[in-house]
Amino acid sequence: MTTQLILVRYALRACLPARRRLGLLLPAVGAVLFGLLAHAVEGASRAEAFAEVASAGLFGIILPIGALVVGDAVLGAEVRTGTFHFTWLSPVSRVGIVVGRWLAGTIVAGATLSTACALAAVVAGVPRAAPAMAASVLAGTAAYIAVFVLVGAATRRAVVWSLGVVVLGERLLGAALDGVAQLSPGWLARAAYGGLSGAGELLRAGVPFGWAAVWRLALVAAVALAVAARRLQSLRLSGQGE
Repeated sequence: MTTQLILVRYALRACLPARRRLGLLLPAVGAVLFGLLAHAVEGASRAEAFAEVASAGLFGIILPIGALVVGDAVLGAEVRTGTFHFTWLSPVSRVGIVVGRWLAGTIVAGATLSTACALAAVVAGVPRAAPAMAASVLAGTAAYIAVFVLVGAATRRAVVWSLGVVVLGERLLGAALDGVAQLSPGWLARAAYGGLSGAGELLRAGVPFGWAAVWRLALVAAVALAVAARRLQSLRLSGQGE
């Protein structure tokens, strides 16, 4: 446990510099602005208007972008620059490295994004939905960070591949195929919020709803971390990336 805490503290200090934290504030501010945008939706109740805005704005844009800013920082950026050598050569298990980086990223991104999205619910005039929003965004962030850690362990072009996962995998294929949406952190977080808040209009056939979606997010995170740890076993480091 002590070793894991050291790994988390190191990741928080070395992998999340001020510019990354500043970059995370922009999606957080955007989340609040989306909450204000809910007041512009006509012909719907406050809860329905916020659910509509949250579906496209918070879960479709803010959550993946905010998680990517941190998810790339905790592993992918270090692999590209060549500074991951020091951690990789240390007498620490690959599982410990992956879990430590994931915990650090989840703490930073989860706390920031869940708070901002909960505040968006308050700003939108549906404060009762704030706890459900915070829980759903936190679960979605944990899954996203795990996926981005996996991408960082698998390729030096982590940002490009991560954007491909979000834009092509989630937004395009996920919107068209239920099978893809069932494994998508963004779609699952959206479904979790729909079930926890009672927003039935967010129900999608074939995608777990409410707490079932939260458990699916936990499964996605666990599988991604397991594959990332296995990938680190065969990772070859040859200096600064291209």
